[in-house]
Amino acid sequence: MSAFGATATNVNPNRSTEVVSPPADTVSSLCFSPNANYLVATSWDNQVRCWEVKKLGSTLSSVPKASISHDNPVLCSAWKDDGTTVFSGGCDKQVKMWQLLSGGQPVTVGMHDAPVKELAWIPDVNLLVTGSWDKTLRYWDLRQQNPVLVQQLPERCYALSIRYPLMVVGTADRNLVVYDLKNPQTEFKRIMSPLKYQTRCVATFPDQQGFLVGSIEGRVGVHHLDDSQEGKNFTFKCHRDGNDIYSVNSINFHPIHHTIVTAGSDGSFSFWDKDRKQRLKAMSRCNQPIPCSTFNNDGSIYAYSVCYDWTKGAENFSPSTAKTNIYLHMPQDEDVKPKPRSGTGSKK
Repeated sequence: MSAFGATATNVNPNRSTEVVSPPADTVSSLCFSPNANYLVATSWDNQVRCWEVKKLGSTLSSVPKASISHDNPVLCSAWKDDGTTVFSGGCDKQVKMWQLLSGGQPVTVGMHDAPVKELAWIPDVNLLVTGSWDKTLRYWDLRQQNPVLVQQLPERCYALSIRYPLMVVGTADRNLVVYDLKNPQTEFKRIMSPLKYQTRCVATFPDQQGFLVGSIEGRVGVHHLDDSQEGKNFTFKCHRDGNDIYSVNSINFHPIHHTIVTAGSDGSFSFWDKDRKQRLKAMSRCNQPIPCSTFNNDGSIYAYSVCYDWTKGAENFSPSTAKTNIYLHMPQDEDVKPKPRSGTGSKK
């Protein structure tokens, strides 16, 4: 197997806009405000940072706004739906709430018995849900100290995605647990991943009819929840280079066109139309992995981090090349818009 980066030397081959003052260590999550171009990043340097991203025509720029600290590496982040507040969780087992736009200090609103890997705000029920390596989901009403509901998971939480009322949780041992958030007390369905290797990320369909799952083996599974739609399920390969196979670290749906973008440990990201089973655009490969990514609220900006993600262990870590970057990419319409079907008939 070739050494990582042997064929990819350009730090910024897609000529994306570099975010100023990036974290000092690997970026673990990125999320945009739901109603403004404020970008939050969490990192293994124990920090949660926020930038204001400014767009002038086809030019992007970033301005650091504020940051807070956890006691240990931070693994996840999410915005409240009103765009005023950020939640974060990590290896200190704490869930913090940061009223960022009002300049408030962070407060601890939840705790787990092991690192907090995933969290999401559910505006439809005014609850925060957190998933942990302690094998539980916990739902928090911010007015109360204790969780309003604790759900046992079959294994450690690795990934979580919500399109109300659908929530999909990916855990160790390739479990995919589906919940109807109108009745979160019971599992709606438990599925063994259609992929043969460890789950890295999940993304629920915008129409709540299914989900995507990405694995460490350079493959994405497309899964519909309705058994009558089983014929539409399929998997596809991505983030591979000859015999080298890389992890799929992030899957994001475009908020307008509902096409998808995958990012992986090979340092590349690609745009896809899952319904037509075609790749729309493959971007040039960066010299380090892409551990996480996100769209802004209208899909005009795609943020992605480029940094060592430890998938190849400590022996492949090189301090001289392990700089952490966050980039901003403005996708072209042809990259994210579904291509019209050829002919007059539609494929079933």
